[in-house]
Amino acid sequence: MLKARRKHQKTKKLIEGAEKKAKRLVKLSLKAPVIKKVKVKKEKVQKEKVKTEKVKKVKLTKEELGRQESKKVAPVAGKKGATKKGE
Repeated sequence: MLKARRKHQKTKKLIEGAEKKAKRLVKLSLKAPVIKKVKVKKEKVQKEKVKTEKVKKVKLTKEELGRQESKKVAPVAGKKGATKKGE
């Protein structure tokens, strides 16, 4: 009895679903013809490259070179690992 009842419920549910689907299709067909939206592609904007003038490097004078070297040498001598291993 229960199996027959469940089977009847399933078939009834399927039939009702099919009826609803058919009604929806009829309503859609009665409406105006479906017009597909045309996708519009956006144009890619190309970035313009700005020309920049190259700056020529200026050669440093002997005094300036001496100052740079003294700055580089001073911190290195102050480091802990700068001592010799044998000492």
